[in-house]
Amino acid sequence: MFSYLFVILMVFAIFIYFYAKKYSITIRNQSGYLHSLPQYYGFYASLWFLIPSLIIISLYLIFAESFITSTLINTLPNDIKTLSSAELNLVLNDIKNLAVGNIANSSSFTEITEAANFYNKQNQLIDKVVFYSSLIIGLLTFTYAFKTISSSYRARNFIESAIHVLLFGSALIAIFVTAGILLSVLFEALRFFEVISFSDFLFGLSWSPQMAIREGQIGSSGLFGAVPLFAGTILISLIALLLAVPIGLLTAIYLSEYADIKVRAIIKPILEILSGIPTVVYGFFAVVTVAPFIRNIGSMLGLDIASESALGVGLVMGIMIIPLISSLSDDVISSVPQSMREGSYGLGATKSETIKKVILPAALPGIIGGILLAASRAIGETMIVVMAAGLSAKLSFNPIEAVTTVTVQIVTLLTGDQEFDSPKTLAAFALGLTLFVFTLFLNFIALKIVRKYREQYE
Repeated sequence: MFSYLFVILMVFAIFIYFYAKKYSITIRNQSGYLHSLPQYYGFYASLWFLIPSLIIISLYLIFAESFITSTLINTLPNDIKTLSSAELNLVLNDIKNLAVGNIANSSSFTEITEAANFYNKQNQLIDKVVFYSSLIIGLLTFTYAFKTISSSYRARNFIESAIHVLLFGSALIAIFVTAGILLSVLFEALRFFEVISFSDFLFGLSWSPQMAIREGQIGSSGLFGAVPLFAGTILISLIALLLAVPIGLLTAIYLSEYADIKVRAIIKPILEILSGIPTVVYGFFAVVTVAPFIRNIGSMLGLDIASESALGVGLVMGIMIIPLISSLSDDVISSVPQSMREGSYGLGATKSETIKKVILPAALPGIIGGILLAASRAIGETMIVVMAAGLSAKLSFNPIEAVTTVTVQIVTLLTGDQEFDSPKTLAAFALGLTLFVFTLFLNFIALKIVRKYREQYE
């Protein structure tokens, strides 16, 4: 229904736009004056038609289902109303599935068919009310807006105010979404810290989140020391940065200072393609190619390298973040004013000396910010480490051994059907909160560095 309604609303809005625009042109021809351009009057009338209709549709999407469900519960027999919340939800799911045709009539009470029919009738009634009310109210508000159109009406001011409200609302939504994500993780993490001490989690040296299901169960240590996870995450991220930072920075210097236009036109898109490869493909590359290659090289040198070593995962992750560092650094280096280069050349400096002593110091804040952004990406990477890293939480900084990371353990703890009442499951939220705080801290450091060392050039 809403697809048809949306199409009808768009058709009406387009027609109203051209009609109001043509009407404003007529006013201008008659009076010889028009405050705003004709298209502003078209947008003005269209907005007055669309906004009330969209508000009605939004209210329907937010409240209609809960209203119909509460009405449906009131029509059910008393013995059904007195069921527990979980049992009542199961009955309501049966009614709704039967109403939409997903299941046959195999319920636990004989009134399910009547309830399903009532549910369908309520949906159809509300759909019709929303359909006609959105059209009628939209046309009424358009009529009001159309009557206000005159040669002196400031339609441009109205449109600019509407755009300002739209931009402010978009920023507000972004803030609310971020706050919602943080609070949803925080509340579950606080439930975990009610069971497990915060100091044991943050400073514990053993990670074995196997809680006992029954008394005397073997292998259920229930240790939640996250230090091995942090150590593995930092080790893999450092390996990735040690590979990506030099290659990415040197690539950016070459592209911005040495490469001609033809070479840049070839290398730049290739780097952009590299950044667009899905991380699952990098994971396959790490498992199938890089890990066996490193293990074979190690056997030739007499080293026992694990199949899921931190070295292999870190190298592939470094390849993944090379385009991020090179692209950001290239943009920053290219933004350094050409007058600084010419001034350095005028003092007798060579090209390499100019790059080392003039360009890189001027671009340093942006380069460091890009590196820290890449570090945040490496720390939060999931798919590569899930596919190619180990699952055993080992406190080791040896790159040829298998280690695990925070993201691997989050995926492991939340895989499958899990109850959100055990510390094992809630530990994933504690790890997620810690990872969020750490990446937020890195971004804060990047902003502080950029603000401290930024220089203004004319």
